[in-house]
Amino acid sequence: MDEGQLIPAGANLETWSKDPWDNGVQIDRLEDMQRLQVWTRNSLYEITVIDGRGGEVLLRGGQFFPEMTPAHLAGATLGGSFCRMRGIYCGFRMEFASDGRRIITSPVQTIIVYTLDGAARAALYGESGGESEDSAPPADLTQ
Repeated sequence: MDEGQLIPAGANLETWSKDPWDNGVQIDRLEDMQRLQVWTRNSLYEITVIDGRGGEVLLRGGQFFPEMTPAHLAGATLGGSFCRMRGIYCGFRMEFASDGRRIITSPVQTIIVYTLDGAARAALYGESGGESEDSAPPADLTQ
């Protein structure tokens, strides 16, 4: 490659593979029927895991999913050819397939993972990275 040519760090396989992946979740490690709320730069998404290993979810949010809709979560992407399968990570976009359409969201900012009883959150992730108990969803997106 020409030394004068710049590529985004996320497009470099070595950078991608060395990422600690500590600022998000893998839905294939969650329980079926576990719920998440994910704030992207533009929207709030409510996600219920149906089959985490298969990437099957129910999804509501954004302009394409006004009602709970069956969808397949491919994973976290920067919009290129790399995809962290079944992952949702801050700073990355979520890629879904539903009804023959491929939808890529704006970058994820905050993730809340709820326990199965819904009484308390299991984890909260924000753009600064890592799990936190003190972080809050973006003020303009809270309900």
